[in-house]
Amino acid sequence: MIRIRLTSIMVNDQNKARKFYTEKLGFIIKRDIPMGLANWLTIVSPIEPDGTEIVLEPTLHSASRLYQEALYGEGTPLTALAVDNIEEEYARLTERGVVFQGEPKQMGPTTVAIFDDTCGNYVQLFQT
Repeated sequence: MIRIRLTSIMVNDQNKARKFYTEKLGFIIKRDIPMGLANWLTIVSPIEPDGTEIVLEPTLHSASRLYQEALYGEGTPLTALAVDNIEEEYARLTERGVVFQGEPKQMGPTTVAIFDDTCGNYVQLFQT
């Protein structure tokens, strides 16, 4: 069977992303390997340290920068992250200085809240 082990979030500053995703969101660093212009930098959830890794992928290619800037300019989230209790996460992250587009809102069977990751992206939290 095919499994998802890696997925990427494009970031315009790896150092800023490392700090935001660990200190603000609470992810932990899984791999941080120098690779020339950038690092192979992955994070994981502390509740699933052997789960899917997110690569904090630098936008070194012009096409990735254009894509990221277009999504951000439209206010469109680059990706979505699942939470068990969106109200608690919204309160916890707001306390830590994370800026949301607004309070969590119901969208059909899902509740969503979108925040700015300070690295060129909007990211959606969702609870089903």
